[in-house]
Amino acid sequence: MKKKIVSILLLAAITAGALAGCGKTDASSQTAGGIENVEEGRVINIYCWNNEFRERVEAVYPEVKETSKDGTVTTLNDGTEIHWIVNPNQDGVYQQKLDEALLKQADAAPDDKVDIFLSETDYVNKYTDADADVAMPLVDLGIDPDTDLADQYSFTKVTASDANGVQRGSTWQCCPGLLVYRRDIAQEVFGTDDPEEIGKKVKDWDTIKGTAKELSDKGYFTFASYADTFRLYGNSIEQPWVSEGETVIKVDQKIMNWVNDSKEWLDAGYLDKTVKGQWNDDWNKAMGSSSKVFAFLFPAWGIDFTLKPNWDGGDGAWAVTNPPQEYNWGGSYVHACTGTDNPQHVKDIILALTADKDNLLKVSKEYSDFTNAQSSMQAAAKDDANFSSDFLGGQNAFQYFAPVAENIVMAPLSAYDQGCVELIQNSFSDYLQGKVDFEKAKANFETAIKERYPEITEIQWPE
Repeated sequence: MKKKIVSILLLAAITAGALAGCGKTDASSQTAGGIENVEEGRVINIYCWNNEFRERVEAVYPEVKETSKDGTVTTLNDGTEIHWIVNPNQDGVYQQKLDEALLKQADAAPDDKVDIFLSETDYVNKYTDADADVAMPLVDLGIDPDTDLADQYSFTKVTASDANGVQRGSTWQCCPGLLVYRRDIAQEVFGTDDPEEIGKKVKDWDTIKGTAKELSDKGYFTFASYADTFRLYGNSIEQPWVSEGETVIKVDQKIMNWVNDSKEWLDAGYLDKTVKGQWNDDWNKAMGSSSKVFAFLFPAWGIDFTLKPNWDGGDGAWAVTNPPQEYNWGGSYVHACTGTDNPQHVKDIILALTADKDNLLKVSKEYSDFTNAQSSMQAAAKDDANFSSDFLGGQNAFQYFAPVAENIVMAPLSAYDQGCVELIQNSFSDYLQGKVDFEKAKANFETAIKERYPEITEIQWPE
């Protein structure tokens, strides 16, 4: 029985053969060597969770003519319209809406079909599953991953592939994470804000713990919240949350290490107890000039989308250095949906945004994205003239991002990652805040995860 699923309803449709004919439409036929274009549809439906992908497409896809003021429709030069269907990622809403559309894909009218959809690293595995077959193999579009995408970071290619190694998605992003710190606090506590010197003080967890005490003694917090460190622990798990073909969630010891270490850091005063988690007002304010928080752990998008808008001071107050361990946070994968009636447009968009080196460099320059072309990012790391950041006081962050990206080893993925990552943090956040005891937090996670995924039969905790 398939347990790595798109959803219970979609699995039922697959089992019943409802999607068996999705790859054939009146508009086009697909062959092993790619696509044979007959007539493209008039509407390209793209499912995503914010405006990031639209802005990137507008920036680099040469066929874009204009976008409506409300951002819902982009018109191409040939009159084709891209319709942007946006739903929030939180609490699984985006996946629910996407799954509902995928369930109707086989019988949908051509201009109602899903043509492109995005997924995140936390749940990409669910949609690249070969049995689900909702994300087309790129070779079926005429994209050869070995040649067209040869310059991509290998871990992104693996992440976007099914269990048989068939690549079913592509991304313009590579999301290595760094430590981003306040220069003024560094100067006061350590007598220097030099990235190389600060890097030595945060080079690993044992070292940063001693550094945290120095900061605490001067009245500063190392990080805002226990949630800030979760990704580093979660990226290093040794087994998937749910193994292929099973219905058992196995909580890795690294996750429990995060719980125990977070409790230690909170009790020691190294974290701000008033900041409860991430993506809330207190966390946002911790990035402001009146905050006593020294550092955050962010990939490039975190600096651009999160830190910069929350900073109320001038440019040059922040700098980046190496993190205590290599990690990846995020990544938006672009998939051609099985059954699309616009395979040529879809192919062109994927290639323009994820394979064209000039386009990727443009995205890096304009949006500070660390993009998915190894040679380009290695060059950017040495090109201070074009890739220095005003926000970071003229620092070239790519110099630090590039070596992290080259050393990332992705943790084993499963279709249940987003729910497990969200709910384990929610449950143990109550414990860390003193609302429940340790055993109650475990019980609350078991209840919440089975509510999210009713097919889960057991939760196994490390010894």
